[in-house]
Amino acid sequence: MKNSNRIIALLVPLISVLLAFIIGCIIMAVLGANPLTALQSLWIGAFGNLRNVGTTLSRATPLIFTSLCACFAYRCGVFNLGGEGQFIIGSVACCYVATLSGVGGVPGVILCLLAGVLAGGIWALIPGLLKVYRGQNEMIISIMLNYVATLFMGVVYTNWLRDGSVPQTISVPDSVKLSRIFGLRATTAFVIAIVVGLLIYYFLFYTSKGFQLRAVGLNMTAAEFNGFAVKKYILMSFIVSGAIAGLGGSAELLGTQFRLINGFGNGYGFDGVAMALIGQLHPLATIVVAIFFAALRVGSTTMQAATGVPTSVSDIIQALVIVFTVAGLAMVKLPGFKAFLGRLTERRKEAA
Repeated sequence: MKNSNRIIALLVPLISVLLAFIIGCIIMAVLGANPLTALQSLWIGAFGNLRNVGTTLSRATPLIFTSLCACFAYRCGVFNLGGEGQFIIGSVACCYVATLSGVGGVPGVILCLLAGVLAGGIWALIPGLLKVYRGQNEMIISIMLNYVATLFMGVVYTNWLRDGSVPQTISVPDSVKLSRIFGLRATTAFVIAIVVGLLIYYFLFYTSKGFQLRAVGLNMTAAEFNGFAVKKYILMSFIVSGAIAGLGGSAELLGTQFRLINGFGNGYGFDGVAMALIGQLHPLATIVVAIFFAALRVGSTTMQAATGVPTSVSDIIQALVIVFTVAGLAMVKLPGFKAFLGRLTERRKEAA
């Protein structure tokens, strides 16, 4: 039964991607384009050369951070929908430290990243505390805090750290900018994201604390009866997930954007939630999904230039992947489907 569940868990996203691309190809054909040529252009735009690969990895980096943020919190059974706000607050704290501390080089980079981690963790702790001690809905609070973080960032780049007459902050010093990987557009922020993903994977599946955290996420009542510190794990999950998003915001600022502007971090939080769900809350699968979505977004520009297919078709494919995956995951949890799967397993055993 466990093997069947694992196979289904792997097949659901794969089938979802396949169905989404089939419908996307139909739309391309209706628009008068050759679907095979369009898909080839999409691939070339995302992975056709080292420059495109670097662009894809750069676009994937913030998505990896916010998706890992959602993945970690969901594993503990809490819904942190404030990844975007924590991402932004982390970048704001990083910007202040980078521009005002005067510390450069490796110590400056570490200090800036730690500032983002601390700010993101504290920002995520707010809905965690309200949930644990006041019984408030963490989803509503974390979403509202996204707006607060965005407005606070607006005050920073239009007033406190404004660069002259332009509504943006001053650029971070060159001494704290993250270096590029082999001269590509992707920076060491991507390496940091991969390392964070591996650490989360190891913690969740190879440590006793990770097991207890997952046990809390599966059944909080049963975990509490077995002596697990449920409140502690809930607060820890909020802090760690917020710290991951805050680290992503500071890494994005030091590696790609270099300054806070209007629209910084827009949409990353909810994109991360969708990618975590498609990756079925597995850190490594979540990273793959984030890279896949980044490839669609980067390659769609080349596809439009080569075939005339609008980039909105790529957005449709992404949306269909999310819809089909969520629908598929909901379907496999239905009692009727589980009973059907059980009958198939019994027949295989009888045949063996």
